[in-house]
Amino acid sequence: MTMIHRRHFLAGAAALAVAGCGSAVPPRQTGNPWRSAPNPAYDRWVAAFRARAERNGISRATLNAAFRGAGYIPTVIDRDRNQTEFKRSLEDYLAIAASDERVAQGRAMLQRHGALLRRIEARFGVEPQIVTAIWGLESRYGARRGDVPVISATSTLAFDGRRGAFYERQLMAALRILQNGDITPARMTGSWAGAMGHTQFIPTTYESYAVDFTGDGRRDIWSDDPADALASAAAYLGRSGWTRGQPWGGELGSPAARWGTPEAVIQPQAPGPKFAVFGNFRVLKRYNNSDAYALGVGHLADRIAGGGPLKTSFGPDENGLTLDDRKELQRLLTARGFDTDGADGVIGGKTEAAIRAYQRSAGLPVTGRPSRDLLERLRRS
Repeated sequence: MTMIHRRHFLAGAAALAVAGCGSAVPPRQTGNPWRSAPNPAYDRWVAAFRARAERNGISRATLNAAFRGAGYIPTVIDRDRNQTEFKRSLEDYLAIAASDERVAQGRAMLQRHGALLRRIEARFGVEPQIVTAIWGLESRYGARRGDVPVISATSTLAFDGRRGAFYERQLMAALRILQNGDITPARMTGSWAGAMGHTQFIPTTYESYAVDFTGDGRRDIWSDDPADALASAAAYLGRSGWTRGQPWGGELGSPAARWGTPEAVIQPQAPGPKFAVFGNFRVLKRYNNSDAYALGVGHLADRIAGGGPLKTSFGPDENGLTLDDRKELQRLLTARGFDTDGADGVIGGKTEAAIRAYQRSAGLPVTGRPSRDLLERLRRS
């Protein structure tokens, strides 16, 4: 089975936004996991950086405000070092990205913000369901915008040095954003990797593409009002070449796939559906350079607009279970008091814990692994 490395399409709050009930989400920590810790080497790095920043036009007042209360965050380094280990199949990714819950929320958001999204479409030429789908994947429709101080996160990663030059650019851009008055240091929060707001823009992307759609003089992608953030996502796609009225693509045999001659036909996981993709698919990959991400956005957008699920099955997994089987397994476990926190068909840490608890209660070997025998036993009990 084709496996997709998480680092190729997820980082920071986007990862948390996409995570579903079966996913391998890091365990919830007690207290504040983003608390800074004393680090004299970091302090020396900041002192040297401040001098470089002043030479590049950042005022001392901006630097003082930005670094007041900022510090080295060990958890940021932990996340950065450990993010590449997890793998997920395309089937699992799409099951989470276009879960029933996320589709229902997206349809509700499309209705609630329809007038705003139509105004954004009129200005930037990007359809409402596409903007809504990006919002859904990036921050769970604004519910998971990230609460990590961006100055602390980007300075910690710049100091660490693994991707020092990249994160120093992000830190410098974040300081320019503060100096411009778009946001205050206290409100400039995001993911551990520095992605910000409803649409998870990194600071350099914000500088290039964020827009003030509300006309209040600030490009506020952090506000509870999502207008600036959604318009900024549309501006990004529009300037990246989005063609209004052209589909991103679709499963072979779907109406979108019959729109014209596709740029390509792809099958990221075999067995599984094949997709005809058009130019707008490439544009979605500009937002996040991953076939899985672009398929996730496109499929979620189609579902939000009223389309149905994929018609072609990915087939049974290594345990002999289809996606529907895995969903049924989760529902049956939950009904018997072994909570999987939902039923998306993705077998992750929460489902494995529920299986182990059930196996212990039934006197079975404790493996935590799903199986057809386990499903049949649950059906009978």
